[in-house]
This record gives sequence, C-alpha cells and structure tokens, in this order.
Amino acid sequence: QVQLVESGGGLVQAGGSLRLSCAASGGTFSRYRMGWFRQAPGKEREFAAAIRSSGVVFYADSVKGRFTISRDNAKNTVYLQMNSLNPEDTAVYYCAADTTPYTGADFDSWGQGTQVTVSS
Repeated sequence: QVQLVESGGGLVQAGGSLRLSCAASGGTFSRYRMGWFRQAPGKEREFAAAIRSSGVVFYADSVKGRFTISRDNAKNTVYLQMNSLNPEDTAVYYCAADTTPYTGADFDSWGQGTQVTVSS
C-alpha cells in the first residue's frame, strides 16, 4: 500500500503561482502513473493532470498551459507547478497513484489533500 502526502497549498492572489508536492512511500514509485485532482466547494472532484512512468503527461483543458506536472523518481515525489492562478482554481488538491499502470485500472491510492485558495 502506497502512502501519499501532499504539501505546498496555501493562499495566493490571482495571477500568482504555487507549487504542490506529493511525497510517496511504501511502493515502487517509479512504476506508477501519478495524478493530481481537485475538488472545489460544492463540486465533484475533477482531473487536473497526470504523468506516466515514461514521463508522458496529460492535462485537463482548464489547466493546460498554466499547470505543469513533473516527477522526481529519486525523491519519490510528484509536483504540480501552478501559474497564472485564478479564483476558479480554488479547491482542495489531491495527489493520486495508479499502482497498476497500463492495466486500465483507475487511480487506487489517494492523499489527504491540500487546500489552494486564490483571492481576486
């Protein structure tokens, strides 16, 4: 079972930047597909970004061009660099791991989340 711990959330003004980190333990991080999801108040959780073990990345249209996902396998950590933030990005951001990649399975491990608040 992999454990995920997010950090880096906080309060930022519109137009600002934040970098989220997610440290993984208890598994073979380098093999996993990793993702970031977010849930705004009163809304369902939505996909933001993902990165395969190969380094191939995927983004939701709402964050494409502003957010960058990356990983450091030596540190068992995945990052989400968020630029040009706007109030609509306010949400709890969750890190997730797909520990059985390329099987068609969904993300199966989740962190506790970190709050990102963007003021106008």
